[in-house]
Amino acid sequence: MEALRRAGARQLRQSVGVVDGAAGRSSLPWLGFEDGVWGRTLADVCSGVRHASGGKHVPPLALMDYDMKQFEPEQIRNFSIIAHVDHGKSTLADRLLELTGTIGSGGKSQVLDKLQVERERGITVKAQTATLLHTHEDRPYVLNLIDTPGHVDFSYEVSRSLAACQGALLLVDAAQGIQAQTVANFFLAWEQGIHIVPVLNKVDMATADPDRVTEQMVKAFDVDPSEVLRVSAKTGFGLPTVLKALVERIPAPMGCTKHKPQLLLFDCFYDEFRGVICLVQVVQGQLIKGERVTSKATGKSYEVLDIGVMHPECVSTGALYAGQVGYIITGMKSTREARVGDTLHLTGDDAEVEALPGFKPAKSMVFAGVYPEDGSQYESVRIALNKLTLNDASISVQQEVSAALGAGFRCGFLGLLHLDVVMTRLKQEYNLDVVATAPTCPYEVTDAQGVVSTLSNPAQMPEPQEIKQIREPTVHATIITPSEYVGNLLTLCNECRGVQSEYIFLDDARVMLKYLLPLSEIVTGFYDDLKSRSSGYASLDYEEGPLQVADVVQLAVRVNNDPVDAMASMVHRDKAERIGRRMISKLRDILPRQQYQVAIQAVANNKVIARETLSAVRKDVTAKCYGGDISRKKKLLEKQKEGKKRMKRVGSVDIPQDAFVGLLRQT
Repeated sequence: MEALRRAGARQLRQSVGVVDGAAGRSSLPWLGFEDGVWGRTLADVCSGVRHASGGKHVPPLALMDYDMKQFEPEQIRNFSIIAHVDHGKSTLADRLLELTGTIGSGGKSQVLDKLQVERERGITVKAQTATLLHTHEDRPYVLNLIDTPGHVDFSYEVSRSLAACQGALLLVDAAQGIQAQTVANFFLAWEQGIHIVPVLNKVDMATADPDRVTEQMVKAFDVDPSEVLRVSAKTGFGLPTVLKALVERIPAPMGCTKHKPQLLLFDCFYDEFRGVICLVQVVQGQLIKGERVTSKATGKSYEVLDIGVMHPECVSTGALYAGQVGYIITGMKSTREARVGDTLHLTGDDAEVEALPGFKPAKSMVFAGVYPEDGSQYESVRIALNKLTLNDASISVQQEVSAALGAGFRCGFLGLLHLDVVMTRLKQEYNLDVVATAPTCPYEVTDAQGVVSTLSNPAQMPEPQEIKQIREPTVHATIITPSEYVGNLLTLCNECRGVQSEYIFLDDARVMLKYLLPLSEIVTGFYDDLKSRSSGYASLDYEEGPLQVADVVQLAVRVNNDPVDAMASMVHRDKAERIGRRMISKLRDILPRQQYQVAIQAVANNKVIARETLSAVRKDVTAKCYGGDISRKKKLLEKQKEGKKRMKRVGSVDIPQDAFVGLLRQT
């Protein structure tokens, strides 16, 4: 370990031209070096890089010292970092920002993760960009880092962000090896023709096995083992080779400033004071502050109020040129106007500029009801959801009323992680306690007349005799697991109606499985079962698949013969009885007892498939009888029985909201 740290010190000294024995001593905690190893502070290290030919120092490249027009497309590199969760993507991004002088040393970590939930979970929800200035062989280069989401829920946003890149760093943990998300992101980039630079991170860890993981990458991705970079973002080992590879291996963007302006909008976010800030790549031409642009998707025109680059915060440059990545502010009031993947062009050039391929509107894959735990907070939840949709146009919101939970909203999300992130943000950013109903996926329903409709709320399912066919969404799932757990996971996938498509050994100890699975199985606890049956070692990733005909039914819950809309769900016919019994058993334990017996029923296709009885609260009417004939006691009991029958006919069960909240929390 000590030898590796000293090797990192020596390599980075050679890269930045720091001479041993220079005056001054400093501690470099993020590099893992001891005091006195270098004669310069980290700020000096990050302030410039060494000329490959002359060995002399270069002053830090200040963005303000340059006119962006000076950077031809040949001097621009647009790249992304794609990796599985917790493989060190944010740490590597921080080190590259520090090494190029974009940010100072010793600042906060995870610079590009703006949201609290991103920092807590180590995930990226919103794409961010940062412009880095770097000198290579006496020539300045602009390196545009586009930090994309990695989770499958945001796969469309990832594809649009990658469309703005010409290269990507494929980051793999040298200890954990290839994971499912690594595979999915690799093929997403490979299909777009992006040049891949494989990088092994965390080679300084005691459990790291770079040779084994390199063999995995060769087998899974067909990369040249000699091109795999070995680095440690934490200690700084190998980082100069990454900067060198970015310039030498990744191609420059294809564009010309003389063509008509054509911009790709790959993400956006909402600023309370400046409105919507759009992140764009100038594919062709140039765009100057004050010009008017038009959206291909909406046809609306806007004036460019400000334009610049993220360094890593907004730095106005007055113009952007072909190949460059930056931001524009046009006065948009909502992110719904800024469609991810849209093409922008100068107003009046509509006929001469073609739309860039790949654009499609956001589509919700998972739906859930969102209700305030306290009914008095309804208006606060409505305002909070409106603010969230300003910053995230992929959330769909509709008002709905539930007999059990009161007034709330039917919301559509990109996936389970997206749903979880929104619920977390409502709690953290707005201090609201909300409950979400069980997530469901949209079904395509064809009625007896042949009319096709999309159903996202199970409580609105038509009567069985009115339905001709139901089709459900599917996913192409990729599972990577240690070989000893393969049997358990094959059983799990078969139980979830999966169809196996591939079975690949990555090495002697790891297997990659590919299955076609119904999305409804994924959203109902598949991930938890996967982790449980693999002792936490398996990883899962999936992408949208085709619709398929399914034998699914509406599973409804009745309490005292009254339907409970908040608990309705869509399940496969073979699983309806088992799921129904589990639901009503939990409900029986939570509901308060009444003065009469209450029947709790699970109903599928208007047929009762499971029942539980909530016993009545009884008064001991025979307590005053201290003797006498038994007929006297029977008379009192029969009188009580008749009274309870009469009460059951005219009474209704008032189910408290906290009972449903408790049930939904359990499920």
